[in-house]
Amino acid sequence: MRRADRALTQQEARDILQSAEFGVLSITSLNANPYGVPLNYCTIGDSIYFHSALEGRKVEMLSANEKVSFCVVGKTEVLPEKFGMKYESVIVSGKAHKVDGKEKQQALEGLLKKYSSPFYSQGLEYIEKSINRLIVFKITIESITAKAKR
Repeated sequence: MRRADRALTQQEARDILQSAEFGVLSITSLNANPYGVPLNYCTIGDSIYFHSALEGRKVEMLSANEKVSFCVVGKTEVLPEKFGMKYESVIVSGKAHKVDGKEKQQALEGLLKKYSSPFYSQGLEYIEKSINRLIVFKITIESITAKAKR
């Protein structure tokens, strides 16, 4: 990291990762075509989970190359008079792979808790109806860095 004075601790990085609303998954195909896609996600333990349709560009690329980068931006504030901004961000490198069974259910419940907790009971019914129409991926974190200007 070029600006070491803005580096955050591992705990601060994980806190931002847990609280951010969405992230951008960056992947490449085997022939090095880049692709970045914004998505919702949840963290459970030291892993990041997200869901996907059963097919599509993201699924094809992850099947060909499991290496990923995942970026989130936490709180921001534009400071126009200073030609700058306050920010916090996290970048994760890791590998993504499909999960099934109990882990898939737990990940979907994690997404439900994060984004729709007031509708948890209805969400469980929704998961039951849709679980076979989607894939859940787990990003195993290999490295995590964070920085902020506060």
